[in-house]
Amino acid sequence: MRFATSPAPHLAPNHSVTTLMLRVLLALVPALLAWVWFFGWGIIFNLLIASTVAVAAEALMLKLRGRPIRRHLMDLTAIVTAALLVFCLPPTTPWWITTTGAVFAIVFAKHLYGGLGHNPFNPAMAGYVVLLISFPVEMTQWLPPRQLVEDGQFPGAWAQLVAILTGELPGAATVDAISRATPLDVMKTELGMARTIAEITADPRFGDIGGYGWEWIGNGIIVGGLWLIYTKVIRWQIPVAVLAGVLVPATFFYLLDPGSHASPGFHLFSGATLLCAFFIATDPVSAATTRLGRIIFGVGIGLLIYIIRTWGGYPDAVAFAVLLMNMAVPLIDRYSRPRTYGHER
Repeated sequence: MRFATSPAPHLAPNHSVTTLMLRVLLALVPALLAWVWFFGWGIIFNLLIASTVAVAAEALMLKLRGRPIRRHLMDLTAIVTAALLVFCLPPTTPWWITTTGAVFAIVFAKHLYGGLGHNPFNPAMAGYVVLLISFPVEMTQWLPPRQLVEDGQFPGAWAQLVAILTGELPGAATVDAISRATPLDVMKTELGMARTIAEITADPRFGDIGGYGWEWIGNGIIVGGLWLIYTKVIRWQIPVAVLAGVLVPATFFYLLDPGSHASPGFHLFSGATLLCAFFIATDPVSAATTRLGRIIFGVGIGLLIYIIRTWGGYPDAVAFAVLLMNMAVPLIDRYSRPRTYGHER
């Protein structure tokens, strides 16, 4: 008797792409809640804009490429890309800037390379870098945490929505009047003016370890990231390697001269270090795939983040570090492949 068998592989995967992407979105919720608490509802509006534009761009490219639209839209990858992009944007970023970043991420960084599974660069970071270079002023207009602003001065949900739609805050408060640089910006600028770490961190924008408010966002990212590792959505190697790549040199230089080098905790809880470690660098398409390769890839990102932050021209540097290491992935995977069983090499 002959039994009909389907083509290999014969073991069905435990989770679909849709399930994995949904878990990534759910893992971002704790950080999203902290973000809204400290910086207002702007991120929610930007998330709606970016998601709508990303899904529309995805549908258009799928139609132009003759691919099934419904099946690919349901995998939620476009929405995850939009979410990661928005987490890196100021809360009052004008809608046309958010739209530009989402379109570039989906159309140019994803589909022009062949779509899901073929893009060599992280789409969200590619879109962010385009915005950072094209709109340098708007990309630095961050609001301070609401707890550091006088009563009545912090823009509420309506004011932030108007700012997103028009580019200007309504009423007496203006972006120029209340917007402030991020803790990373302040640290880099003030160190360049020969001020000490103790003098810089006396600013109320700094919390116990990192930036005020950013610490709680970081805690939310850690909670979500650990859940992703626990549910096996991501592997532990890249997050651990990224954090080690940042913390080891940060600790060395801090112990060498604590007066002119920020603490390891500051580098961890200010900016997008944690978001990069758990959500950005772990992109399964653009990251290294071998076990040793993931460690090399992550350490490289961490080192580049610290190097660019300390001696480069950009305070955060996460996007540039990720894209540079994306270029090195083929070489890393080639020379970190495990030895085939039964062969000497």
